[in-house]
Amino acid sequence: MVLPADRPDSPPLSLWRVLKSLRAYRWLSIGALLSSLLLTAAYAVTPQLFRWGIDQGIAKGDLQVVLASAGAMVGAAVGRGLFNFGQSFWAEAASQGVAYDLRNRIFSKIQNLSFSYHDRAQTSQLLTRVTSDIEQIRTFLSTSLVQVISAIATLLGIAVILLLMNWRLALITLTVIPMAGWLLARFLQRNSTIFRLVQEQLGNLNAVLQENLLGVRVVKAFVRESTETQRYISLNETLAATNMKTIRAIRNTFPFIFLLSNLVTVAVVGYGGALVIGGNFSVGELVAFNSYLLLLLQPVLLIGFAAPAIAQAAASADRVYEVVDAAIEIRDCPGAVPFQTCGGRITFENVSFRYPGATQEALQHVSFETKPKELIAILGMTGSGKSTIMNLLPRFYDVTQGAVRIDGRDVRDFTLSSLRSHIGIVFQETTLFSGTIRDNIAYAKPEASLEEVMAVAQTAQIHDFIVSLPQGYNTIVGERGVGLSGGQKQRIAIARTLLTDYSILILDDSTSAIDAKTTAEIQAALDDLMRRKTCTSFVIAQRISTIQEADRILLIDKGKLVAQGTHEELMRSSPLYGAILESQMKQPT
Repeated sequence: MVLPADRPDSPPLSLWRVLKSLRAYRWLSIGALLSSLLLTAAYAVTPQLFRWGIDQGIAKGDLQVVLASAGAMVGAAVGRGLFNFGQSFWAEAASQGVAYDLRNRIFSKIQNLSFSYHDRAQTSQLLTRVTSDIEQIRTFLSTSLVQVISAIATLLGIAVILLLMNWRLALITLTVIPMAGWLLARFLQRNSTIFRLVQEQLGNLNAVLQENLLGVRVVKAFVRESTETQRYISLNETLAATNMKTIRAIRNTFPFIFLLSNLVTVAVVGYGGALVIGGNFSVGELVAFNSYLLLLLQPVLLIGFAAPAIAQAAASADRVYEVVDAAIEIRDCPGAVPFQTCGGRITFENVSFRYPGATQEALQHVSFETKPKELIAILGMTGSGKSTIMNLLPRFYDVTQGAVRIDGRDVRDFTLSSLRSHIGIVFQETTLFSGTIRDNIAYAKPEASLEEVMAVAQTAQIHDFIVSLPQGYNTIVGERGVGLSGGQKQRIAIARTLLTDYSILILDDSTSAIDAKTTAEIQAALDDLMRRKTCTSFVIAQRISTIQEADRILLIDKGKLVAQGTHEELMRSSPLYGAILESQMKQPT
C-alpha cells in the first residue's frame, strides 16, 4: 500500500537523502571513515610483511628478519582490531543519531498531517515505517555503508599494489571486479521491487495483528479465533513466500560470484607458479600476491552481501520519505492572524463539502448564523452530516465551497493553533491516554491544579467515582481506557475539554454512553457553564431528549439543512422532526 504523499523520490534518491543526513554527525562519520581507511591500510600491509619475512628472512636464513616481520604482523593485527572497533563504534553512533532524527521527524510529521491523510492511511503501515523501515536504514548506515566504503578503498588500494608488483598477473586478478560488479548491478536492478514488497506485506501483517489486539473482545465474543488465526497465517505465508523470492534472487547471483573468484584463484596460482619456476617471481611475492587475491575477493563479496541490505534500505528510505514529504493539506494561510476574542456570531455561508476521495458531497449548501451565547443543537440521522459540520469549524477539513466565519472573519484567516486552542471539543469517539486519570483530564492543560481538575470532574459528574477509587485521581488508566466503562470514559473526556481555555464548545454526541439520569445532571451543569463561559455552544445529538432546551435546533438530512428552530417550532413545522421524535418515543426503555 502506498500512503498518501507528494510525488515520492525514487529509492536511490531517497537513499541519497539519508546519506546527506549524516552531515549532522560529520565528526562521527569522519571518525568511522578514517578508521575504515586505516583498517584497509593495516590489511594491505600484512601481505608485504609476509613477502619480506619469506624472501628476506626464511629464504636467506635470517632469523632477525623473521622475528621482525612476525612482530610487525602482530602490530598490524592489533591495529586491525583497534581500527575495526573504531569503525564499528563511530558508524553505529552516527547511524543511531540519524535513526533518532528520522523517528522524531516522522512522528512530528504524523502529528501535523491533516485528518484527510489519516482517513486514507493505514495505522499499521505508519507503524512499520517508524519501526521496521527506520531500523533498515539504521542497519544500512552502521553496517552496509561501512562495508561498501571499506570494500571500495580496499579494491582501489590493492589494485594499485598488484599493478606495481606484476601488472600482467594483476590484470588477470582484476578481471573479477567488473564481472562481479555487473552481476551485482543486475541483481539490484531486478530485485529492488521485491524488497519494497517485503516491507509492504510486513505492514499488512502488522495491520491484522493490530486489529486483533484492539478488537480481541469482539473476536472472542463472536468465536472468530480460528478465522482470525487463519487470516494471519495466510498473510504470513504470503510474506514468507516473498522473502523466499529474495533468497532465490540471492541464490541466482552469488554462486556465480563465488565461481568467478575460484577461477581467478586457479589462474593466479597457475600463472604465478610458472613465473616462480622461471625465476621471474619470488615465492614470497607469490604468497603475497595470493594473499592480496583473497583480500581483493573479500570486498567484492562484502559488496555482494551488502547489496540486499542496500536494496532493502533504499526501499525503506523511499517509504519513510513518502510520509516525511506528504502534503499537509490544512495549514496556516499566508498572513494568518491569532484568534483572540469571540463575539459569538458563527456563520456557515453556503457551505458544501466532499471528503477527499469521496464521490458524493457530505454537505450541500448549508447556511446558518448563530447569535452570541446561543446554544445550538444539531440533530439528524446517522450519516446525515452532523459531525462534518463541526469538523469544518476548527478546520480539521476545509470547505469545498462557501465559507465558515467567526464574527464575520473566515476561519482560514486565523492561525490553526490559536483557533483550535479556543474551541473545546468532546468527540463522539472517546480516546484516553496511558497515565493517571488526573493526567488525562489535564491533558491540554498539564499545569492545572488538582482543585481545577476536581472542579471540571464534578461538572462532568465523574468526581464521586474517581474519589471512590483506591488511588483517586492518581489511578492509572489502562490502555485505551480499559477498566473504565464507556460512560466513565465519556465523562472524563468532557472534564478534559472543560478544563481548556475554550470560547466555543462542541459536544459531539458526548453522552451517548451515559445513562439518562446522569446525562440530565451533566446537561444541567453544562447549560449554566456554556451560557456563562462560551460565546457559542454546539451540541450534536441523535436523541431529541438531550437537546430540547437548546436555543435553536438545526435539523440535518442527507447533508442538507432542512429545518431550524426551537423544539416547539420544529414540532409544528417539520414532519421529519416529528417522525424522529415519534420513533424515539416508541423505543423501549
